[in-house]
Amino acid sequence: MNVRNSKSPLGDLGVIGIIPARYASTRFPGKPLVDIAGKTMIQRVYEQAMKAESLSKVVIATDDERIADEVKRFGGEYVFTASTHQSGTDRCAEVAEKLPEYNIIINIQGDEPFIEPAQIDLLASCFTEEKVQLATLIKSIESQESVYNPNSPKVVIDVNGRAIYFSRSPIPFIRNGEPGVWAEKHQFYKHVGIYGYRSESLKAITKLPPSSLEIAESLEQLRWIENGFYIQTKVTDLETVAIDTPEDLKKLNKLLKALKLE
Repeated sequence: MNVRNSKSPLGDLGVIGIIPARYASTRFPGKPLVDIAGKTMIQRVYEQAMKAESLSKVVIATDDERIADEVKRFGGEYVFTASTHQSGTDRCAEVAEKLPEYNIIINIQGDEPFIEPAQIDLLASCFTEEKVQLATLIKSIESQESVYNPNSPKVVIDVNGRAIYFSRSPIPFIRNGEPGVWAEKHQFYKHVGIYGYRSESLKAITKLPPSSLEIAESLEQLRWIENGFYIQTKVTDLETVAIDTPEDLKKLNKLLKALKLE
């Protein structure tokens, strides 16, 4: 059991990092087991998560024996979950039910092999405020291309850093700016796909039916907002590298080879 003595002020609450990992990905089957400079992707994510000081425990949530075998090989810990889950959030909720001693759950993307532990700690720090139910990270957008990229969801926040809305469209609309220069007129933010939840809030949101906004944008966090939950955000200046397709993996391995990463 990888229970650790955390240095985090949240240590007494019990903060668990859960890495959802499934084999049957439509765009990239077997993605957690691909080799990245001599280690599988799931091993790299796990090792990075274990460096986060805020986490008392790290587990991998999977429904596949092949992934479980790999986790056992490198000495990690896993929890088997149902194969019917529609999202990583649902998979995290099942693990949270099985491990009720943890009050804060951090959902760590299983396809970001070089996630920075500092990002995990930053997200966990949101929960030093007792009123925070759900949390995520955002990053400032500097390039015009990212503003208009539908694969990079944007978020607008209020003065307290709470998310008002997420969208694949550029938001807000710049009334007095020509398209193509909006990033020069306003500070846009993109969503960084790592979530934190209080256990009771996680249980509640996974019982909600898909909402109209969620269906329209294909962004599950809109379901939560539409049902009255608020999402606290914090701004990170760290970039993440996600592997969504085999082409992404080829690019990354080419870069790592050039850098001679061991």
